[in-house]
Amino acid sequence: MEDVYIAIIILWAFLFIYAIAGSIDFGAGFWAMYYRKRTDTKAASVANRYLSPSWEVTNVFLVLLVVALVGFFPGAASSLGTLMIVPFCLVLFLLTIRSAFMVYSYSVQKYTNMLVIISGITGLLIPALLVSILPAAIGGFIETVGNRQYVLIDQLFTSPTFYTHLGFGLSTELFLSSLLLSDYAREANSEETYRVYRRNAIILGPITLSFAVAAIMTLIPEAFWMFENMVNEWLWFSLSLFAFAIGYSALWWPSKKTTVGHPRIAVLFIALQFGLASFAYGSAHMPYFLYPNVTIYDAFTNEVMFHSLLIGYGVGMAVLVPIFFWFWRLFMKDKRYLKQEESPH
Repeated sequence: MEDVYIAIIILWAFLFIYAIAGSIDFGAGFWAMYYRKRTDTKAASVANRYLSPSWEVTNVFLVLLVVALVGFFPGAASSLGTLMIVPFCLVLFLLTIRSAFMVYSYSVQKYTNMLVIISGITGLLIPALLVSILPAAIGGFIETVGNRQYVLIDQLFTSPTFYTHLGFGLSTELFLSSLLLSDYAREANSEETYRVYRRNAIILGPITLSFAVAAIMTLIPEAFWMFENMVNEWLWFSLSLFAFAIGYSALWWPSKKTTVGHPRIAVLFIALQFGLASFAYGSAHMPYFLYPNVTIYDAFTNEVMFHSLLIGYGVGMAVLVPIFFWFWRLFMKDKRYLKQEESPH
């Protein structure tokens, strides 16, 4: 395999992990806000309990993603900077506000309610800003004048592709977080909360799939080259659809618990589904970073830097992966934390 494709696979892996972890993290923030005043369910308490230790781990992968992008593909920095400067600066600003409240609200209780609201609002805004980059990268929304590039904001905001991608990103976030929180609630032996999030996942699953199909279909008039490439990736998309069918149906599988469903299996297969679909989407986008001006070959770093980065990331992940696995096992299995009562505020 060519060095450039090894680099792009590493970049895709970080992007996929951050997309899954970030979707669950931001979605949990939204559900905590949505259920914060409900006294008939502990859904907000469970979401806050998940959110408390997870947001720091999620941000690690965002840093790894950005460093990998700039390190492996420095030639894409200027063009992608034009595309990403506004949404990414807004994302960093919102992350800073969110992180500040995450740090201080648990020690200063009067800010706890504000934390829930801030976390919920930013939980919708941050993914929306990040997803908005995708339709702009497929071409038709960047104008080059001399050595400068401009984003055609008016055309982008009136494009059906922009809104179908946006709808897909937000529904994906809420769907994945509902699945994970249903599993988390069952680990805490809170069947009532499990039923709440299971119901949300059942509703959001078909909505997410519908937005995915709509996003593909809107590419036909606006980026037919991308649609043609996606058709050639039919096998990956078929496997993705099959994984979705297994994961979604797992919500109805018989269980020894009081409520039907195997949320852990659902989470794993839906994550697999998104992995397969995102790999197919990325493959269809190749060899372009930004169509039609910037390819992965144009942007790729030199051979010496590539091998140095490869060794660095190899050593780093050898250290981080066991730590993250241990953290996840402790986080999902520690009954003292899972079953703690919500503190009064």
